This record gives sequence, structure tokens and C-alpha cells, in this order.
Amino acid sequence: MKKNRISTKIKSIGILFFILMTSIITTTIYLNNKNEKDALIINIAGKQRMLSQNITKNIFYLYQNKEASFSELENSTTEFIYNLNSLRDGNQLSGIMKAPTDEIAKQLMKVEILWKSFHKNIEYFKELNQKNDSFTNLSLKKLIDTIYLTNPTLLEEIDNLVSMYTKHSEEKSTQLKYIQYFFALLLILLITYSFFELKTMEEQAKKFLEESKKVIEQNINEPLTPIKIDGENEIVEATKTVNHFINKINSVMSYSTNAIEYSKNASLKLEELTDEFDKVINELTNSNDLSKQLNKSEDIVIQSQEYLINSTKRLQELKNELDKILQTCNTMKSS
Repeated sequence: MKKNRISTKIKSIGILFFILMTSIITTTIYLNNKNEKDALIINIAGKQRMLSQNITKNIFYLYQNKEASFSELENSTTEFIYNLNSLRDGNQLSGIMKAPTDEIAKQLMKVEILWKSFHKNIEYFKELNQKNDSFTNLSLKKLIDTIYLTNPTLLEEIDNLVSMYTKHSEEKSTQLKYIQYFFALLLILLITYSFFELKTMEEQAKKFLEESKKVIEQNINEPLTPIKIDGENEIVEATKTVNHFINKINSVMSYSTNAIEYSKNASLKLEELTDEFDKVINELTNSNDLSKQLNKSEDIVIQSQEYLINSTKRLQELKNELDKILQTCNTMKSS
């Protein structure tokens, strides 16, 4: 089974954490901007109600005071039309989008139909209010009654429009909040997962250190036991490196043991040679065949040289292994 790298896990957790935090921040910013725009739209829709009341109030006032100015009536009418068009078609300058749902679009059409009829009465009032005869006064009175009766209907439909905008805004805000809660839940799960992963990594690192300490505390006269740890990829690689080093040490110890044995054998052979040499001397003293004894001594010397050469080779191999260990230690230290 392929092990995951610690660095890969940390990077993955970091990327997920960044994505979730970015999503939460982005959603929050979008929600705040949306609430501002919705508040503006709801405010404009609510202002339409105030403007329609103000228009009706001005008509009644102008009906009683024919010399009064029409400027406030004109301004309120112009603003009502501008706001209605902005709600229906959108207004990039004010950052207003057109009707977000079909239900709101239909309600805007209903308000617009009522407004067109109401606006005709306003224009007709301005025309009649400038005249002063009995027929005009009678028509003007009927028009005032009509305005009085139709204004509540317009107000009611505008109230319905405001309620629709408010309901739509609340529903969208609720959806965005649920999305925020979802991202927050994922973030909590990610933090919990990260905690357990880091805890596992910490335990593996502690186990690695403990096993390494056991290796150091082992009897140097006996072969060292390799470390056995199952963990993340980096821990496994470090374990393999340490075990490779341990195997090198065990190999050197084996070579050293063999070299010592060869040295002991060489010493024993030298002792035997000494004894043989003493015998040769004694025999030379008691024998006239000098040539024969010299040849025998020569054979013994050659045999002893062979033993010494073998011992030298073993000691040289020991030196080479020690040099390799030293080189390995230097490499690990530099890395």
C-alpha cells in the first residue's frame, strides 16, 4: 500500500483550508453587497408608497388653493415614474437589477397599469385646475373623488410589491447563510481532521525517536536490531535510511570479528612457528644435514607469511568499511 507523504497531506489541508476560508469570505462579501442592494430596492419600492400619498396630498391641497405651485406635485410625479422604470427595467447607475422573479415582474406590471390610470387623472387635474367655471368645478370635484377612491388601491398594490421584494431578499439571504453554515461546517471538519492527522504524525515521529534511542542503547558487542515502523512516507524513508546504516554497522562488526579471529589464528601460528623454529635449531645442532633443515624452515616461513597476508587483507577490509560508515555519517550530517 502506497503511503502518503506528510508534505502532501499538509499542502492538501492548507489548500482546502484556503479554499473554504475564501468561500466563506466571498459569500460574506456577496451577502453584504446583496443586502445593501436589496435594502436600496426595498427603500425605493417603499418610497413609491410615500410618493403616491404625497401626490394625492398635493392634489387635495391644490384643489383648495388654486394659486399654489405645482412644483412639488411635478417633482413627486417625475420621481415616481423614474423609480417605477428603475424597478421594472433595472438601473445600472443606481446598481438596481430588473425584477428578479416573474411574480415581482407581474406585480410591477399591475402597479404600472394602476399608475397609468392614476397619472392620467393627475394630468387631467392639472388641466382642469387652471379653469374656473361651474362645469369645470363639477368635473374637478368628480375627479378628486375618483383620485380619492383609486389611491388606496394603488397604495395596496405598492405595499404588496414591497412585501414581495422583502420576502425575496430574506429568502436569498437565508440561502446564502445556509451556504455559509455549510462552509463553516466543512471548515470545522477540516480542522478536526487536521488535528487528528497532526496527532498521528506526532506519534509516529515520537515512535521513530524512541526506536532510534533503543538502537543507541543496544549492546554494541551484539548485532543491532533494525527499526520497524509503519507510518507516513517520510517516516518510512527515514526508517530505511537508519536501517541501512544499522546494516552497515552490523557488517563492519562482522568483518571486525572475523579480522580478530584471523589475528588470533595468526598469533597461534606464530607461536607454533616459534616452537618449530626452536625445534629446528635443536635439530640443526644435532644433525649434519643442514640443507634439509633450512628447506624445512623456509617452508614454515612461507606459510606464516601467507597467514599474515590474509590477516592484512581482513584488516584492510575493516578499514574500508569504517571509511564507508564515516562517509555515510558525513552525508547524513550535511543533509
